[in-house]
Amino acid sequence: MVVRHHGEPDVLPAEEVHLNAPASGEVLVRLAVAGVNFVDIYQRRGFQPVPLPFIPGLEGAGVVESVGPGVTNVKPGDRVAYAQQPGAYAEACVVPADSLIPLPESMSFEQGAAFPLQGMTAHYLIHEFRKPSPKDVVLIHAAAGGVGLLLVQWAHHLGAHVIGTVSTEDKAEAVRQAGADDVIVYTEHDFAAETMRLTSGHGADLILDGVGATTFAGNLKTAAVRGHIVIFGAAGGPADGISPHSLMERSLSLSGGDLRHFMRTREEMLSRAEDVIEGLENGWLNPRIFGVLPLAEAAEAHRLLEGRQTIGKILLSAGGLQAHRTRQLR
Repeated sequence: MVVRHHGEPDVLPAEEVHLNAPASGEVLVRLAVAGVNFVDIYQRRGFQPVPLPFIPGLEGAGVVESVGPGVTNVKPGDRVAYAQQPGAYAEACVVPADSLIPLPESMSFEQGAAFPLQGMTAHYLIHEFRKPSPKDVVLIHAAAGGVGLLLVQWAHHLGAHVIGTVSTEDKAEAVRQAGADDVIVYTEHDFAAETMRLTSGHGADLILDGVGATTFAGNLKTAAVRGHIVIFGAAGGPADGISPHSLMERSLSLSGGDLRHFMRTREEMLSRAEDVIEGLENGWLNPRIFGVLPLAEAAEAHRLLEGRQTIGKILLSAGGLQAHRTRQLR
């Protein structure tokens, strides 16, 4: 699927693209499944510019088909996943060998494509700023999204009091099942006032916010004394600026995060991935897969995600592109 100009989801047509053989340190991966993330939408719209034309998708899972010179950490036939490498909305992709995560035989390709980007994002958000202690209050916005549900599960696993915000009661139920102690439907209640009520005026010790514009002002009202706010996305648009001195009123900390800066070496990336896989194998971490669409329906996947109609992760099956071609031929 190639984006040649920015715009709505219909700028995602299928095209034949020639892939060069993997160069030194590179691997050709025959993709089975690709993950869909909000960053794909930002890039498609031009909010996060990348050079045109480009193939969207930053994570996938599949089988190593061939390796370039000097590659020793993987071999043809290995089952792998990866994140933060462009071009996953495709049947195959050439990526650096050092970006690959070995997939356990017990893990499906759907699971393999569902966890890398969002699982490792959840890992750094939980561990790098203020790791929740038992009884800490953790407020998670967009808690029914792919990252949100993993954050709820991880904070719950660490013993925190977890509060999630969602837009509908259906999503609220999914977040409760993931381990949230309280869920706020923000279309019905002011999340800041409700959080303060639920915590008897204490507020949230840690706020994890991938929404931005519609939540940030409320975060400043909601954070506890010495609380920490982490901004890691802008699904609702960029947040308005503030005076740094306003943080002094309750000794607040404000951080921004991007997964790219928390997997700068292969060792760091594998350490995070291994922790996520361990949680998956032990059963306390479980990515919820909303659905798997054929690759040819990538535009519909974007519409569903942008329209807040998904609960958990939406995936694209590379095998669906061949089926699409077959229908066209008929």
